[in-house]
Order: sequence, then structure tokens, then C-alpha cells
Amino acid sequence: MKFTLSWLKDHLDTDASLADVVDALTMVGLEVEGVVDPAERLGAFTVAKVLTAERHPNADKLQVLTVDTGAGAPIQVVCGAPNARAGLVGVFAPPGTYVPGIDTTLAVGVIRGVESRGMMCSERELELSDSHDGIIELSPEAVVGARYVDHAGLGDAVIEIAITPNRPDCLGVRGIARDLAARGLGRLKDDTIKPVSGAYESPVGITLDFEPGRESACPVFAGRLVRGVTNGPSPEWLQRRLRAVGLRPISTLVDITNYISYDRGRPLHVYDAAKLTGPIRARMGRDGESFAALDGKTYAVDSEMTVIADDAGVLGLGGIMGGEASGVTAATQDVVIESAWFDPDRTARTGRRTGINSDARYRFERGVDPAFVLEGLELATHMVLELCGGEPSRTTVAGVAPIVDRAIDFPLAEVKRLSGLDLPPAEIGAILKMLGFWVSGMGDTVKVAVPSWRPDVHGKADLVEEVVRITGLDRVRTTPLPRGDGVTPRVLTPLQLRTRRVKRGLAARGMVEAVTWSFLSKAQAELFGGGAPALSLANPISSEMSDMRPSLLPGLIAAAGRNADRGQPDVALFEVGQVFAGDRPEDQSIAATGIRRGTAQSLGAGRHWSGNAAAASLYDAKADALGALEAAGFDTSKAQVVKGGPAWFHPGRVGTIQLGPKLVLGHFGELHPAVLAALDVGGPIAGFELLLDRIPVPKAKAGRTRPPLPAATLLPVKRDFAFVVPEAVEAAQILRAAQGAAKQVVGGVEVFDVYRGEHLSAGSKSVAVEVTLVPQGKTFTDEEIEKIGAAIVAAVAKATGASLRG
Repeated sequence: MKFTLSWLKDHLDTDASLADVVDALTMVGLEVEGVVDPAERLGAFTVAKVLTAERHPNADKLQVLTVDTGAGAPIQVVCGAPNARAGLVGVFAPPGTYVPGIDTTLAVGVIRGVESRGMMCSERELELSDSHDGIIELSPEAVVGARYVDHAGLGDAVIEIAITPNRPDCLGVRGIARDLAARGLGRLKDDTIKPVSGAYESPVGITLDFEPGRESACPVFAGRLVRGVTNGPSPEWLQRRLRAVGLRPISTLVDITNYISYDRGRPLHVYDAAKLTGPIRARMGRDGESFAALDGKTYAVDSEMTVIADDAGVLGLGGIMGGEASGVTAATQDVVIESAWFDPDRTARTGRRTGINSDARYRFERGVDPAFVLEGLELATHMVLELCGGEPSRTTVAGVAPIVDRAIDFPLAEVKRLSGLDLPPAEIGAILKMLGFWVSGMGDTVKVAVPSWRPDVHGKADLVEEVVRITGLDRVRTTPLPRGDGVTPRVLTPLQLRTRRVKRGLAARGMVEAVTWSFLSKAQAELFGGGAPALSLANPISSEMSDMRPSLLPGLIAAAGRNADRGQPDVALFEVGQVFAGDRPEDQSIAATGIRRGTAQSLGAGRHWSGNAAAASLYDAKADALGALEAAGFDTSKAQVVKGGPAWFHPGRVGTIQLGPKLVLGHFGELHPAVLAALDVGGPIAGFELLLDRIPVPKAKAGRTRPPLPAATLLPVKRDFAFVVPEAVEAAQILRAAQGAAKQVVGGVEVFDVYRGEHLSAGSKSVAVEVTLVPQGKTFTDEEIEKIGAAIVAAVAKATGASLRG
């Protein structure tokens, strides 16, 4: 929000300096983002008069000027402007002046052998406009030697403040002045707007045409006709204020609506009455309708958008932008002024669907004062009559303003309880009254009515916040937190500890942590098992972020794609964050997910003289998943790895990690090519996803310390077995059977070879495993090893129907 210091003083009677105003704004919560003071930027430029202009002896297009600057003897200046001539009064910059338009600090120079001490300036060099066809020409009556900013009225400082979404009242200069007056920086001037007496009934009707249940889209719509207006350029003071806040002056009628939007936070619109067909009505749009907007673009309308229309069609989008066909021009003689109130939520949704970002939308979607509809119309009428002339009709009003009476029982002791400030009741009441609140009562609890322009105040804590920010946060004392006598107990939950350990474990595997959005498009959510209506956002940031994510994979895949587009195709990323299966608290889980793209293996990526790295595969993803489980403190030997998984993985290259069929810990594998194509990301990509909430928490054993780590004193023995099994038998079945054959001495079982070929019958395969036997107390004898081996063969045969390969 931008405004000038003089504009602020139209509403605030104060002698405060610019520095005092800036400090007070920040203290009341309106953070100052920038101050542009033209008096400082252009203060060195002065009014000067050209006494003589002669042709440069060494250049056809240059002239040597003698300039009277009002500071002593005339000064010689070399100038190339075509309009430079004797008698011209313009703007002069002496040596040492910084010229913003050319980003140069002037110095005494020699141009084609002639000394030049300064320059005569164009508008572009002072950043007043893009004009640079010649130097600025001022009135002959301008006082030579005076500062140009004072002569042109450009010395008004421009202040820019940040407005939080809960303060729509400060999207008008009047609301800002109200806060500063409450702060004690001055007196808020009277705001009485007298009604304009109309001489006739408006021939243009105003109606609301909404089906039952949708009346809230535009509950009140007011307008009036003013005939016989003259629409030309607006006065210089109005143009100067609009330019100061970044708006381009268009015409008096349009400039009036823009001015009131910034002055009072009340967007308005004007229609050329000659271009209307029948009455103006607010209604819902209809599928198939469209209109050409004032920004020169054509927008499609649907049944969820509030539109303003006449009998011929759509005139504009309510609360967002008007149409080009009904816009006012220099030829406009009769004008209809519109003042309405539009539903903030529907305005926001319409703005996002159309992509229109207008000043009107910015204000309506945050909440325009519903009680100022008629007063805004009267204020606009006063300005139109003053600046454009004409004869007004009587006001036509359809509907009723949606003013909600909110009264809060406010115990004054809440101020001290919540903030620590011990303020007298009279001071608390005075602050609230200065902010526009109505206060009634004399006891410890008063009743406070909230003004219509403060939709953000709903309860006692909000009132305390108002008192504290006006009083000053600098008056709130810091209070140290209490400290206990003993050692602070552990505050992190097991899940929080597990999350930290998993992050460290994945980072140790060479993966880089990423943080992605919790929202994604519905199409992406549906690719990963989401997209349910319960997870659709009611007020999304954009159409690309409409649903809560069911998985972390889409965000990581998109991040890998962006890296690849920027020349980094081999990346390994992980994220630990929330995923959503429904809208209930129990449907929210903490997931640990990682991906490897291209050749980003844990052992290295890219090309090397000893051989290029292979593409990351499901086995890399499996190793990452098991590594994350180990970092979480889970004994991976208890996990079961079975084939199969969700549809977004490649059906033949995916596995599931589980503790029995009912407790699935996660999945790993290579992403399905069709899914990557839908996300417009090239592969191959391998990844995993684990749900950390599902990992069992080990039961604490009271009164027992952790046992010492087992130390093997005898060398282990390794034996190899090659089993012939049917093709359908999974290696995991062999491993489990071998491991369970002699649990006390079998330290580990690993697959080291799988063979299919002519020496085996059709439909069979050979799976070779290495079994590690750990002696317990004494070394094995040959007979013991043979006995253990026979037990292993028997267990595998019973579980899988295997036979030893000959």
C-alpha cells in the first residue's frame, strides 16, 4: 500500500515529521517497506534560464548555452536538445548532482573541446516520464534558482507499507490515519459525507438476480446516473497523487474511482450509460459467456463467478474488473456510478481462475467495509460533480448491506493477563474508541462493539492485541522462562527423535534433503492414490496446488526434473514430511521418502575413467529404505521384503517392506514410466517411501540397562548351498527358512547367485546362498557342521519344495 505524506494529512491533522510518521507506522504494526522522498532525490535540481544559445564550434548537433542558475554568474553548458534556445526556462543540474535517469553523477567535463559545467535536463533524466525529445520547458514566470521539486510540487514523500491480510481497513489512507491518530500522532479529521440530492429517478435500473442460496455473492448493489458530464484529463493534483502510488492517470471519471479506492479502500466502477442495454444487474455467470475486460483480454465466465450484466451480456466481473465495451471515454456524457459489496471468498476464487490481479480484487477478497457502500457512492458523486459537472439522479439501491453486529464482553484485566501491561481502564477505553470501537460500561468488564471495517476482530484476545499494538510493544517487558532445579527432561517424542535420525541417516548415504510443497494439483494427487474430495483445498493458492499431497514422491520427482532441466541430471533427494490419506487427524502420517535419478548411486555418479556408473535401480532404493529403517532404530532382519507395490511404481521392479501382511512399512522400486511422463520428468528414477509412524516403538524395560554388545571370540564358518526351486518361489522364502533352521548359530544368510539355463528343467531356477555359522562357546566339529547343513536343507525343502543342485 502506497500513499504520500500530504495525502495522509488530508485525514490526519498533525505536525509530525516524515521520520515520526514512519516510526509510528511500524510501531502500530504497519511495517514500512520503503520511503521515497523526492525532495532528497531531486533536491539538487533547480530552475534555470537560458540566456544565450550558440552553435558548438566542433559539432553540428550541439549548442553552447549560457545559463542563469540564480546562484551568481552565468554558467556555460553544452547541450544537444533540439529545443534548447535563448529565453527557455528549464531544469538545471550542477556538477556533483546524481542524475537518476542516466545513473550518473555529473562532473565538470569537456565536450568536443568546450567546457560544460552541468546539464539542462529532460523528463526521462529526472525519471518523471519516458520523454527525452528535449529538455523540460517551464513557465516563464518560474522563479530562477528555486528548487524544481518545490516549483513542480514534487516534494511529497511516498510511503509504502506492508498490509497483512487481516487489515483490509488499512488498504485506504483513511484507515492508516485512524491508527496513527490512536497512537497519538495527531487528530483524525471529520469524515462526514453529505448525501447528494438527486433531481430525478435514474433511468438505468439496478437489480440483484441470484437464485436461492447464492444471494451472498452480492448482497447489496447501489448506483446512480449523472448526466451531462465532461470527461477529460483529471486535475494535476489528482494525477500527481495517482502517479505517486504507481497508477497511470486515464481520465477524470476513471481517476476518481481509483482515487477513492486508495483513499477509502472502497473500489467503485463507472459505466457509460449510452453503452448500456436495459438495467444493470448482479448475477451469477453462465457457462459459455465471455467479455472483453479493461486490460484488453477476453475472459470466459462460468456459473461460479459473480458478474455485472445488462440485457446485452456481461459487463464485468464483480469485484474484479469491468468490461471494455461499457467503459467511459472522452465522449461520455452520461455515466452510471456503481458501488457494491462482493463476497470475499467468491471474489478470490474468481480471481485465481481468471488470473486477474486488480486493485479491486485485492481489496474485495480481503474484506471491504460493507457499511461504506452508500457513503462511497455519495463521495464519488461529489467528486464527479465537482470535477466533471453534470446533474445527478436519485440513488438506486438493491439489497441490504451484510453488516454483522459483533459485541464482545471484554474483561479489562485481560490486557494485563495476556500482555503484562498494567494500563488504566480509561486508557484502554480511549484507545479502543479512537480505533472506532464502541465501548459501553463502567465496571471491570465492558461491552465492546466491533466496527464494520474490522472483520478480523472476533474475541477478547483480538481486543488486547489492538490495545497493545497502539500502546507499543516496546512497553511489554520481557519475562524469562522458569528454570527447574534439576536436569531438563527429554522433550522430544519418539517420532521426533526418529525423524531426526532418519534425516541424518539418509544424508550420510549421499542424499540431499529437499522441502517441497504440501499441496499439488488434483491430477498429480490422483497419480499417487490421492485426489479425494476430502483432501481438496477450499481456498487453494493456485490450480496447481489444489489438493493435499498423498505422497512425497511427486514433489521430489518435480524437484529432480527441475535440476535436470538446469544441467544436473544425476541427483539423489530425500524428504521427511507429512502425507495425507484423509481429513481426519489419524489420516495424517510422517513419511520418509527418497529418489535417485540417473546415475546418482550411493557409490558415485556420472562418468569415470574406470567405467561409467550404472543407472540407479530398485536395489539402490531398497538399500536406502533399509538404511532409513536402521537409522530409525528398527531391526531390519525382522522385516519381510515381498514383491509388488503401488501402481506408481514399475510393476516388475517394485517391492514392499512389511511386518506381516497387515503392517506395511513402505515400498521401494523404479517409478513407472507412464507416471514420469505425466509429470513431464525424464527417467530412470528409483525411489522409496516409508511411513515412520508405523515402525513399532520398542518397549521400554524398567530397571534394566542396555546389555553389552556381543563380542565374537571364535571365527565364523561359511557354507554355500545351491537350491533348485520352481520359478515362482521367491528368494526371501529360502532366506527365511535357512535362517530359522538353526537360529542360535545361523548368523546371516545372503543370496550370491541366481542361475537359469539349459542344465535346469523348464520353469526352474537355481538360487545359491551363503550361510554364516557362528560358534557358541567352542568351535564346530565336522559332524556338527554337517548336522546344521542337513537341517538347513531340510528346512528349505519343506518350505519351498527345493532340492540341492547336483
